[in-house]
Amino acid sequence: MANPLITVEELKDILGNEDMRVVDCRWYLGNPDGGSSAYHEGHIQGAMFASLDTELSGDVGPGRHPLPSPDDFAKFLARLGISPSTTVVTYDDRGGAVASRLWWMLTDQGHKRTSVLDGGIQAWISDGQALATDEGQPQVGTFRTRPWRDIVDRRAVVSRKDNALLIDARALERYRGEEEPVDPKAGHIPGAISLPQTGNLADELTFLPPGVLRSRFANIGITGRDTVISHCGSGVTACHNILAMEVAGIRRPLLYVGSWSDWSSTDLPVATGQQP
Repeated sequence: MANPLITVEELKDILGNEDMRVVDCRWYLGNPDGGSSAYHEGHIQGAMFASLDTELSGDVGPGRHPLPSPDDFAKFLARLGISPSTTVVTYDDRGGAVASRLWWMLTDQGHKRTSVLDGGIQAWISDGQALATDEGQPQVGTFRTRPWRDIVDRRAVVSRKDNALLIDARALERYRGEEEPVDPKAGHIPGAISLPQTGNLADELTFLPPGVLRSRFANIGITGRDTVISHCGSGVTACHNILAMEVAGIRRPLLYVGSWSDWSSTDLPVATGQQP
Protein backbone atom coordinates (compact mmCIF):
# COMPACT_ATOMS: atom_id res chain seq x y z
CA MET A 1 0.00 0.00 0.00
CA ALA A 2 1.29 3.47 -0.87
CA ASN A 3 1.61 6.07 1.84
CA PRO A 4 -1.95 7.39 2.23
CA LEU A 5 -0.60 10.96 2.19
CA ILE A 6 1.72 12.65 -0.29
CA THR A 7 3.51 15.96 0.23
CA VAL A 8 3.83 18.78 -2.28
CA GLU A 9 7.53 17.98 -2.71
CA GLU A 10 6.77 14.33 -3.41
CA LEU A 11 4.06 15.26 -5.90
CA LYS A 12 6.37 17.63 -7.75
CA ASP A 13 8.82 14.77 -8.24
CA ILE A 14 6.28 12.55 -10.00
CA LEU A 15 3.92 15.07 -11.62
CA GLY A 16 3.74 14.49 -15.34
CA ASN A 17 4.84 10.85 -15.21
CA GLU A 18 3.00 8.86 -17.82
CA ASP A 19 1.28 6.42 -15.47
CA MET A 20 0.06 8.82 -12.79
CA ARG A 21 -3.13 10.82 -12.44
CA VAL A 22 -4.08 13.78 -10.26
CA VAL A 23 -7.78 14.16 -9.42
CA ASP A 24 -9.41 17.36 -8.17
CA CYS A 25 -12.27 16.49 -5.77
CA ARG A 26 -13.37 19.93 -4.63
CA TRP A 27 -17.03 20.11 -3.58
CA TYR A 28 -19.17 22.48 -1.53
CA LEU A 29 -22.35 21.69 0.36
CA GLY A 30 -25.26 23.64 -1.14
CA ASN A 31 -23.28 24.63 -4.24
CA PRO A 32 -23.28 21.63 -6.59
CA ASP A 33 -21.43 23.46 -9.37
CA GLY A 34 -18.88 25.09 -7.10
CA GLY A 35 -16.26 22.37 -7.34
CA SER A 36 -16.32 22.28 -11.13
CA SER A 37 -16.12 26.08 -11.27
CA ALA A 38 -13.13 26.12 -8.92
CA TYR A 39 -11.44 23.45 -11.04
CA HIS A 40 -11.86 25.45 -14.23
CA GLU A 41 -10.58 28.60 -12.55
CA GLY A 42 -7.34 26.86 -11.67
CA HIS A 43 -6.08 23.41 -10.73
CA ILE A 44 -2.86 21.42 -10.42
CA GLN A 45 -1.28 20.84 -13.81
CA GLY A 46 -2.75 17.77 -15.50
CA ALA A 47 -5.46 17.25 -12.89
CA MET A 48 -8.87 15.99 -13.87
CA PHE A 49 -12.09 16.73 -12.03
CA ALA A 50 -14.23 14.23 -10.13
CA SER A 51 -17.77 15.23 -9.18
CA LEU A 52 -18.84 13.93 -5.79
CA ASP A 53 -22.50 14.16 -6.76
CA THR A 54 -22.38 12.44 -10.15
CA GLU A 55 -19.19 10.36 -10.34
CA LEU A 56 -18.19 9.45 -6.79
CA SER A 57 -21.82 8.71 -5.92
CA GLY A 58 -24.53 6.58 -7.45
CA ASP A 59 -28.15 7.25 -8.33
CA VAL A 60 -29.58 4.48 -6.17
CA GLY A 61 -28.90 3.59 -2.56
CA PRO A 62 -29.22 4.80 0.99
CA GLY A 63 -28.40 8.38 1.92
CA ARG A 64 -27.45 11.46 -0.09
CA HIS A 65 -24.24 10.02 -1.53
CA PRO A 66 -24.65 6.28 -2.09
CA LEU A 67 -21.72 4.51 -3.69
CA PRO A 68 -21.88 4.05 -7.45
CA SER A 69 -22.09 0.52 -8.75
CA PRO A 70 -18.65 -1.05 -9.17
CA ASP A 71 -19.26 -1.14 -12.95
CA ASP A 72 -20.03 2.59 -13.07
CA PHE A 73 -16.97 3.32 -10.95
CA ALA A 74 -14.84 1.25 -13.33
CA LYS A 75 -16.11 3.27 -16.29
CA PHE A 76 -15.34 6.53 -14.50
CA LEU A 77 -11.80 5.38 -13.70
CA ALA A 78 -11.30 4.30 -17.29
CA ARG A 79 -12.29 7.78 -18.52
CA LEU A 80 -9.63 9.23 -16.25
CA GLY A 81 -7.06 6.86 -17.66
CA ILE A 82 -6.67 4.94 -14.41
CA SER A 83 -5.49 1.33 -14.62
CA PRO A 84 -4.23 -1.04 -11.90
CA SER A 85 -0.65 0.25 -12.28
CA THR A 86 -1.58 3.95 -12.16
CA THR A 87 -0.45 6.15 -9.27
CA VAL A 88 -3.42 8.32 -8.21
CA VAL A 89 -3.17 11.52 -6.16
CA THR A 90 -6.41 13.13 -4.98
CA TYR A 91 -6.85 16.60 -3.50
CA ASP A 92 -9.38 19.24 -2.48
CA ASP A 93 -9.29 22.48 -0.50
CA ARG A 94 -10.72 21.12 2.77
CA GLY A 95 -7.79 19.16 4.13
CA GLY A 96 -8.82 16.01 2.29
CA ALA A 97 -12.42 15.98 3.58
CA VAL A 98 -13.74 15.14 0.09
CA ALA A 99 -10.60 13.78 -1.57
CA SER A 100 -10.52 11.03 1.04
CA ARG A 101 -13.77 9.66 -0.45
CA LEU A 102 -12.02 8.83 -3.74
CA TRP A 103 -9.00 7.54 -1.81
CA TRP A 104 -11.31 5.24 0.16
CA MET A 105 -13.12 4.04 -2.96
CA LEU A 106 -9.88 3.17 -4.73
CA THR A 107 -8.35 1.43 -1.74
CA ASP A 108 -11.56 -0.49 -1.07
CA GLN A 109 -11.24 -1.76 -4.62
CA GLY A 110 -7.73 -2.95 -3.82
CA HIS A 111 -5.87 -0.15 -5.62
CA LYS A 112 -2.65 0.29 -3.66
CA ARG A 113 -1.08 3.25 -5.46
CA THR A 114 -3.27 6.08 -4.23
CA SER A 115 -2.64 9.03 -1.89
CA VAL A 116 -4.24 12.28 -0.75
CA LEU A 117 -2.25 15.50 -1.15
CA ASP A 118 -1.50 16.65 2.39
CA GLY A 119 -2.62 20.25 2.75
CA GLY A 120 -4.53 20.16 -0.53
CA ILE A 121 -4.39 22.81 -3.21
CA GLN A 122 -3.57 25.46 -0.59
CA ALA A 123 -0.26 23.71 0.14
CA TRP A 124 0.45 23.59 -3.59
CA ILE A 125 -0.18 27.32 -3.98
CA SER A 126 1.78 28.19 -0.81
CA ASP A 127 4.77 26.40 -2.29
CA GLY A 128 4.68 28.83 -5.21
CA GLN A 129 3.37 26.34 -7.73
CA ALA A 130 1.32 27.65 -10.64
CA LEU A 131 -2.21 26.55 -11.42
CA ALA A 132 -3.42 25.39 -14.83
CA THR A 133 -6.76 25.91 -16.57
CA ASP A 134 -6.47 23.34 -19.35
CA GLU A 135 -8.11 19.95 -18.87
CA GLY A 136 -6.13 16.74 -18.94
CA GLN A 137 -6.78 14.38 -21.85
CA PRO A 138 -5.57 10.95 -20.73
CA GLN A 139 -5.59 7.71 -22.61
CA VAL A 140 -8.52 5.49 -21.68
CA GLY A 141 -7.63 3.16 -18.83
CA THR A 142 -8.80 -0.31 -17.86
CA PHE A 143 -9.87 -1.01 -14.31
CA ARG A 144 -11.61 -4.17 -13.15
CA THR A 145 -13.73 -3.58 -10.06
CA ARG A 146 -15.22 -5.89 -7.46
CA PRO A 147 -18.09 -5.54 -4.98
CA TRP A 148 -17.57 -2.93 -2.28
CA ARG A 149 -16.06 -4.59 0.76
CA ASP A 150 -15.54 -2.58 3.96
CA ILE A 151 -19.08 -1.24 4.23
CA VAL A 152 -22.14 -1.72 6.42
CA ASP A 153 -25.76 -0.76 6.01
CA ARG A 154 -28.36 0.58 8.43
CA ARG A 155 -29.38 -2.88 9.61
CA ALA A 156 -25.82 -3.70 10.58
CA VAL A 157 -25.58 -0.46 12.56
CA VAL A 158 -28.85 -1.21 14.37
CA SER A 159 -27.75 -4.76 15.22
CA ARG A 160 -24.12 -3.95 16.07
CA LYS A 161 -22.66 -5.71 19.09
CA ASP A 162 -21.99 -3.94 22.37
CA ASN A 163 -18.24 -3.98 21.70
CA ALA A 164 -18.63 -2.16 18.39
CA LEU A 165 -17.57 1.49 18.26
CA LEU A 166 -19.56 3.90 16.08
CA ILE A 167 -17.84 7.22 15.35
CA ASP A 168 -19.45 10.34 13.85
CA ALA A 169 -17.26 12.66 11.73
CA ARG A 170 -19.72 15.57 11.54
CA ALA A 171 -19.26 18.92 13.25
CA LEU A 172 -20.09 18.90 16.94
CA GLU A 173 -23.07 21.23 16.45
CA ARG A 174 -24.72 18.76 14.11
CA TYR A 175 -23.93 15.82 16.40
CA ARG A 176 -25.53 17.60 19.35
CA GLY A 177 -28.60 18.43 17.27
CA GLU A 178 -28.14 22.19 17.54
CA GLU A 179 -28.28 22.60 13.77
CA GLU A 180 -28.96 20.45 10.72
CA PRO A 181 -28.48 22.15 7.35
CA VAL A 182 -29.53 19.35 5.02
CA ASP A 183 -30.81 16.11 6.56
CA PRO A 184 -34.37 15.37 7.79
CA LYS A 185 -33.65 15.37 11.54
CA ALA A 186 -31.09 16.89 13.88
CA GLY A 187 -29.04 14.84 16.33
CA HIS A 188 -27.02 11.65 16.18
CA ILE A 189 -27.31 7.88 16.20
CA PRO A 190 -27.71 6.69 19.81
CA GLY A 191 -24.39 5.35 21.06
CA ALA A 192 -22.28 7.13 18.44
CA ILE A 193 -19.12 8.91 19.61
CA SER A 194 -18.47 12.40 18.25
CA LEU A 195 -15.14 12.59 16.40
CA PRO A 196 -15.23 15.57 13.99
CA GLN A 197 -12.91 15.00 11.04
CA THR A 198 -11.52 18.51 11.43
CA GLY A 199 -9.76 17.27 14.56
CA ASN A 200 -7.43 15.23 12.36
CA LEU A 201 -5.88 18.42 10.96
CA ALA A 202 -3.40 21.10 11.97
CA ASP A 203 -4.09 24.79 11.33
CA GLU A 204 -2.54 24.51 7.84
CA LEU A 205 -5.06 21.77 6.94
CA THR A 206 -2.31 19.18 6.96
CA PHE A 207 -2.76 15.95 8.90
CA LEU A 208 -1.51 15.73 12.45
CA PRO A 209 1.51 13.45 13.04
CA PRO A 210 0.74 9.72 13.26
CA GLY A 211 1.45 9.56 17.00
CA VAL A 212 -0.93 12.43 17.74
CA LEU A 213 -3.63 10.79 15.64
CA ARG A 214 -3.11 7.48 17.44
CA SER A 215 -3.65 9.24 20.75
CA ARG A 216 -6.78 10.92 19.42
CA PHE A 217 -8.33 7.61 18.49
CA ALA A 218 -7.12 5.87 21.64
CA ASN A 219 -8.82 8.54 23.74
CA ILE A 220 -12.24 7.51 22.42
CA GLY A 221 -11.66 3.87 23.31
CA ILE A 222 -10.84 2.40 19.91
CA THR A 223 -8.36 -0.12 21.37
CA GLY A 224 -9.67 -3.64 21.72
CA ARG A 225 -12.86 -3.10 19.75
CA ASP A 226 -14.08 -5.97 17.61
CA THR A 227 -15.67 -3.58 15.12
CA VAL A 228 -15.27 0.12 14.38
CA ILE A 229 -17.79 1.86 12.09
CA SER A 230 -17.17 5.32 10.68
CA HIS A 231 -20.02 7.54 9.52
CA CYS A 232 -20.88 11.21 8.95
CA GLY A 233 -23.67 13.00 7.09
CA SER A 234 -23.58 11.05 3.85
CA GLY A 235 -20.53 8.77 3.86
CA VAL A 236 -17.98 11.35 2.65
CA THR A 237 -16.12 12.94 5.56
CA ALA A 238 -16.37 9.61 7.37
CA CYS A 239 -13.63 8.55 4.95
CA HIS A 240 -11.42 11.28 6.41
CA ASN A 241 -11.45 9.53 9.78
CA ILE A 242 -10.67 6.26 8.00
CA LEU A 243 -7.75 7.93 6.24
CA ALA A 244 -6.52 9.37 9.55
CA MET A 245 -6.65 5.89 11.10
CA GLU A 246 -4.53 4.55 8.28
CA VAL A 247 -2.03 7.38 8.77
CA ALA A 248 -1.99 6.46 12.47
CA GLY A 249 -1.41 2.77 11.71
CA ILE A 250 -4.79 1.68 13.09
CA ARG A 251 -6.82 -1.16 11.58
CA ARG A 252 -9.17 0.04 8.87
CA PRO A 253 -12.75 0.51 10.12
CA LEU A 254 -15.98 -0.13 8.24
CA LEU A 255 -17.91 2.64 6.48
CA TYR A 256 -21.62 3.21 7.01
CA VAL A 257 -22.23 4.63 3.56
CA GLY A 258 -25.74 5.96 4.13
CA SER A 259 -24.67 7.61 7.39
CA TRP A 260 -26.88 10.19 9.10
CA SER A 261 -28.72 11.07 5.89
CA ASP A 262 -29.92 7.47 5.77
CA TRP A 263 -30.60 7.02 9.49
CA SER A 264 -32.48 10.32 9.88
CA SER A 265 -34.84 9.46 7.03
CA THR A 266 -36.38 6.65 9.10
CA ASP A 267 -38.29 6.40 12.38
CA LEU A 268 -35.24 5.01 14.19
CA PRO A 269 -34.37 6.69 17.51
CA VAL A 270 -32.34 9.91 17.55
CA ALA A 271 -30.14 11.25 20.36
CA THR A 272 -29.23 14.88 21.00
CA GLY A 273 -26.74 16.62 23.25
CA GLN A 274 -23.12 15.91 24.04
CA GLN A 275 -23.46 12.36 25.27
CA PRO A 276 -23.60 9.27 23.02
